[in-house]
Amino acid sequence: MAASELWFSLLLAAAFAGLATALWPWPQYIQSYHRRYTLYPNNFQFRYHVSSAAQPGCVVLDEAFQRYRNLLFGSGSWPRPNLSGKRRVLEKNMLIVSVTTAGCNDFPTLESVENYTLNINDDQCLLQSQSIWGALRGLETFSQLVWRSAEGTFFINKTKVEDYPRFPHRGLLLDTSRHYLPLSVILDTLDAMAYSKLSVLHWHLVDDSSFPYESLAFPELSRKGSYNPVTHIYTAHDVKEVIEHARLRGIRVLAEFDTPGHTLSWGPGIPGLLTPCYSGTEPSGTFGPVNPSLNNTYEFMSTFFLEISSAFPDFYLHLGGDEVDFTCWRSNPDIQKFMKKKGFDDFKQLESFYIQTLLNIVSAYDKGYVVWQEVFDNKVKVRPDTIIQVWREEMPVGYMKEVEAITKAGFRALLSAPWYLNHITYGPDWKDMYAVEPLAFDGTAKEKSLVIGGEACMWGEYVDSTNLVPRLWPRAGAVAERLWSSNSTRNVDFAFSRLSRFRCELLRRGVQAQPLSIGYCEQEFEET
Repeated sequence: MAASELWFSLLLAAAFAGLATALWPWPQYIQSYHRRYTLYPNNFQFRYHVSSAAQPGCVVLDEAFQRYRNLLFGSGSWPRPNLSGKRRVLEKNMLIVSVTTAGCNDFPTLESVENYTLNINDDQCLLQSQSIWGALRGLETFSQLVWRSAEGTFFINKTKVEDYPRFPHRGLLLDTSRHYLPLSVILDTLDAMAYSKLSVLHWHLVDDSSFPYESLAFPELSRKGSYNPVTHIYTAHDVKEVIEHARLRGIRVLAEFDTPGHTLSWGPGIPGLLTPCYSGTEPSGTFGPVNPSLNNTYEFMSTFFLEISSAFPDFYLHLGGDEVDFTCWRSNPDIQKFMKKKGFDDFKQLESFYIQTLLNIVSAYDKGYVVWQEVFDNKVKVRPDTIIQVWREEMPVGYMKEVEAITKAGFRALLSAPWYLNHITYGPDWKDMYAVEPLAFDGTAKEKSLVIGGEACMWGEYVDSTNLVPRLWPRAGAVAERLWSSNSTRNVDFAFSRLSRFRCELLRRGVQAQPLSIGYCEQEFEET
């Protein structure tokens, strides 16, 4: 049987068995049967068993149970349907969630175990996982397997699932500098990320356009660098709320503060931080990247990143390092004198000096770091555990050659180049994103193991809260499945059917996801 015929038969079998074919991303292994069980909302319960914990509760699971109860059944009461005269269907009134290790007060990490098994049969309705993070992924799968008949009865089929992610880092980048995104929009995005099992919010907080992060040590940064220091900032409380909202969904928050370029918004709040540009022998009144020649620069960075290291608990910080324009540095006589003193004859050497010093500062705070690929391309000396993010799609050798070079050098890699969601075209562009294979390069098994995942990126030049959600979803789901599911899960027709249904489920859950093609969702017309 040809591969396309196999997937079509799987699709038909899944639909015939009553399997919720909105299941997204597709599990590593799933077997569903015709046999089905009734769920009565008023009777149904989630209950967990944490074998290594003596504590009375686990807030991560407690809140997840309430969340998924509301997603499945709503917050009202459901009358028990009258099934007299119909074939008797077995009832499932409880999902037991068994977790080997609790970690209920922990934060998810790059090393978090997300494996789970789900067994729904005559004898049990059981979700098992080593960690609470795997339990969260299993709860999402369970929620997508529940389906509702035309008469309004909830069912779930006899099913066995054994599942785990292909890559640990499955990210989504949000840019909150070009356009400020309200806190509620970020929190809603985290919800939708959990629905597709994404695991990292890459928060590109600041850039040339604005500095919305309210620093406790340097409050003038947001007072003078944000669009509005009252309405368009993220306070320390806001940051904590995002991090906790993400934690409860098994999502890491990777904060990015990009330097030395992309820093024009930093200048008003920290005089002397940026390089004065010259026109001939006189300052032009404009400024360029961070000034790498001054001790004050590194004193500021040391204090600032000490605060950032405390505010964001994830082991990793994203330190940027991309797109440094050397024009201003080249025009400045003090920079030229500094370079001569250091013996630098190339501005890439000056950039490397700055970045290396910054990396040493951050390393001293017991933090790891992620950088954009220019840091690697410019041969900056970085620690062996550095993560390099590949973003440049226009490279003459291609982005997979860049991944190949990074892993051959022994560094871990993240892939983003083919997954820029801010680029839009007329038609099903998700198919191109879905077709990407992150390991399609010449390398050894060890080198390929250094690819730890990737990110869908939503840059904000033309995106704000009015169009973020439909531009993100369901297109980000294509990236989510590519990073979660087996490489053998590639049939586009099978994916289209499931992603279309997943889009309808997103609508039912309040996510205004755009359509993939012609057709309709019943959820478009339901009252909210």
